[in-house]
Amino acid sequence: MNKTFKSRIGLEFVIPIIIIFGTILFLTTYEKPSWLGVFILLAVITIITHLFLSTSYTIEGENLKIKSGILYNKTVHIKDITSISETKSFLSSPATSLDRLAISFGKYDCVIISPKQKK
Repeated sequence: MNKTFKSRIGLEFVIPIIIIFGTILFLTTYEKPSWLGVFILLAVITIITHLFLSTSYTIEGENLKIKSGILYNKTVHIKDITSISETKSFLSSPATSLDRLAISFGKYDCVIISPKQKK
């Protein structure tokens, strides 16, 4: 049986992204619109939105599958997990919130996730 957990989406990421891209979009279209710039900006916004909405963590049998966007897809064997701890790390990871869990596995590997239901 598979159990999927969606990633928590934190306002600490969403608000700055909206402000930054909203400002860029406004400046790009304000006086003399650059339609190529608008197209590129909308493509980037679409990719970021897809990343936020598609980040999930699935337990499939003995594996934890971590998926984020189209590029990040990792499988961690549950038996290899050595520790799980709460973290507020800013490190780049498949986590869309700062309310995160650091999962250590193997000898030196670690992945940071942010499931809605941390328990």
